[in-house]
Amino acid sequence: MRQRMPPDTLVVPAPAKVNLFLHVTGRRDDGYHLLESLFVLVDLADTVTLARRDDRAIVRARAVPGVAEQADLAIRAAFALRDATGTSFGASIDVDKRIPIGGGLGGGSSDAASVLLGLNRLWGLGLSRAELAGIGVKLGADVPFFVHGENAIVRGIGELIAPVSLPRQWLALALPAVQVPTAAIFAAPELTRSTPSAKINVFSVGYGCNDLEPVAAARHPDVAAALVALGRAAGNARMSGSGSSVFAACASAGTARNAVLALPPGLRGLVVRTLARHPLASFA
Repeated sequence: MRQRMPPDTLVVPAPAKVNLFLHVTGRRDDGYHLLESLFVLVDLADTVTLARRDDRAIVRARAVPGVAEQADLAIRAAFALRDATGTSFGASIDVDKRIPIGGGLGGGSSDAASVLLGLNRLWGLGLSRAELAGIGVKLGADVPFFVHGENAIVRGIGELIAPVSLPRQWLALALPAVQVPTAAIFAAPELTRSTPSAKINVFSVGYGCNDLEPVAAARHPDVAAALVALGRAAGNARMSGSGSSVFAACASAGTARNAVLALPPGLRGLVVRTLARHPLASFA
């Protein structure tokens, strides 16, 4: 007999994203980079379990390997929401990780967004998505995208979001066993920071590039090798985010599976499909 979850507990998904392109269009005086990127959700996801507490405590139910508690965006999101609203509630948070850490797939930001959306309901706060995104952008540039819950062109420092409709695609992923530090890639002196803005919201398949890719590939040989290997297997390959994950758009599930099977031993691969919208897009 299936056990029902108590009403003070929520289990919510936190899907990954892929940047179909990522251009760095400038840099603000405060050091933040200005971006233009096409963010697409995929069906690879973490699972976040939230249990309401009555003592305002925010507790991590179990450790996430490789992520210190003070750096855990899921925990930081809960603190940020609690402190912004003054709620008397707290939460126990458990994250079942499936999205690779440091892979450019937005796992930490997605976890944070799902925590904000879940606790908004669990704590009965009634905040709008815009209000949650305003809290989320202080945690990371990708968080507002996941809060809004639609595939989108993202500009500025992550706060300018224009939803787009895209046909669903199969993607082959190559996942090198290396974590790429985002801050180091953005700080690289050789990074291109002046790609012109397209100023449109409709793009053909294969449009643009990832300005972060040459920097990450030069500094991390495993990323460079994954780009070559997946490119040979699928005919095209591009890095997502600041790396290390590499993806290739494929015509079918079978084509994507064949590309993954053709990767060299030791290079993990996955087949994923893009999503039309976030599983929590209608969550209120």
